[in-house]
Amino acid sequence: MPEPGNASDFTGKLLTYQKNEITEFQIYTRLAAITQEPGNRDVLLRIASEELAHYRIWHRYTGQDVGPDRLRILLYYTAARVLGMTFTIRLMEEVERRAQVVDPALSARYPEVVQILSDEEAHEWALIVLLNEERLRYMGSVVLGLNDALVEFTGTLAGLTFALQNTRLIAVTGLIMGVAASLSMGASEYLSQRSDENATDPFRASVYTGSAYIVTVALLLLPFLVLANPFAALALTLTMAVAVIFAFTFYIAVARDLPFWRRFGEMILISLGISAISFLIGLSVRIFLHVEV
Repeated sequence: MPEPGNASDFTGKLLTYQKNEITEFQIYTRLAAITQEPGNRDVLLRIASEELAHYRIWHRYTGQDVGPDRLRILLYYTAARVLGMTFTIRLMEEVERRAQVVDPALSARYPEVVQILSDEEAHEWALIVLLNEERLRYMGSVVLGLNDALVEFTGTLAGLTFALQNTRLIAVTGLIMGVAASLSMGASEYLSQRSDENATDPFRASVYTGSAYIVTVALLLLPFLVLANPFAALALTLTMAVAVIFAFTFYIAVARDLPFWRRFGEMILISLGISAISFLIGLSVRIFLHVEV
């Protein structure tokens, strides 16, 4: 058995660092190969070169060659394809940052370890902010469409549920309103961007806004198309709304490096609060106007 403090005690930890570095080198290299923007490609290749340099530092200590984690490479490569490069890279770096807790005994044995990890984090985050991805440039338009659909449409469906109490009729009414509202939102965003000299492409912004709205509407209407009980459908719709809010807020929080829980709480409070008010309005309409379907 080696005595405490011997280099062999820390070989496993150093090999873990080494494996992480060569894995991230491979990830950044592959992402650079598929990106279309030269600026983003340069940023990714610079990060990849830093990862390779860190791998070589650990290699000097361990004297061993380490292969990359193929599964992690596949997962992050797929995530970048589906969810976007910026989101995936920020998520990957945040996971790695939390995982790389330095053992005090290790830092005592190798004082430069702490500095290497600190420099690595600072350099990589500095480079990440230079990334320029189209989907993030138009994220404001997506947020507009999605938030408006969640707030407006959950309230509309809640009101219609008590007023009509017929899932098919609610679905048809909601679909007509949703399509009209998505076109209206897209047109409004187009005109808004046209009036702003520093804005993004007005047509693309309108497409992002309208698409986000109609996709959200489709998800919220789905329970009314598959369930016969309108109240069960409404309950499932509200559950799906919470899930959409959670997923999108998480995406924005990671991609833009923003606080998650406060933004998630605000959206839940607004969306479900308006749904409750609309629910009461629908009940009142049914009672006082004697609407029976």
